[in-house]
Amino acid sequence: MKLFGHPDSGHAFKVRFFMQAAGIAHDYEEIDIWSPRESRAVEFRKNAKFHEVPLLIDNGYAYIQSNAILMYLAHKLGNYGAEDSQLMARCNQWLLWEANRIGMCLPQLRSVQRFKNHGINEGARQWLLERYKHDVGVIETEFADGRSFILGSRPTIADFALSGYLFYEGEADVEVPPGVSRWLKRMSALPGWQHPYQLLKE
Repeated sequence: MKLFGHPDSGHAFKVRFFMQAAGIAHDYEEIDIWSPRESRAVEFRKNAKFHEVPLLIDNGYAYIQSNAILMYLAHKLGNYGAEDSQLMARCNQWLLWEANRIGMCLPQLRSVQRFKNHGINEGARQWLLERYKHDVGVIETEFADGRSFILGSRPTIADFALSGYLFYEGEADVEVPPGVSRWLKRMSALPGWQHPYQLLKE
């Protein structure tokens, strides 16, 4: 297996973190996502349909989109949510929710803080901030019953998907509620965890 990613990508981070935690042996190559597309590695350009990271190549087949990659890897392992169809269905619900909710608003709020030419006006920023507060509140509510991970006592791919960009929260200048903070600490105690800027460097 070979994974392509970049330290600025929370989507690449969630996949690499999962692969490290699950003990999946793989090669890793950093792709400069800020470079012109035509200057990127040939192997990446040939296989990354949307020219985005992460890209996973396994047995000559290319897998793209972070949450789709997580689903593939869970099924390949028969673990982290793929133990039975009902649990996997619950994981998939969270993965699809994440892609349209916190996985959309939090990266944009981070861009506002990091880049001068982010193209997001104040009205849009306020809308994104309110959406983030709602979305992180949904996750916070899940931990009101004292569970350790989003679906119970063990981590699943849903935890890796949901936590990806939350490990960049300091750059987005947002608040993280206490239950979510405790969950992120549990996630960072899993094998192979490093901060994204360390884990996604070659």
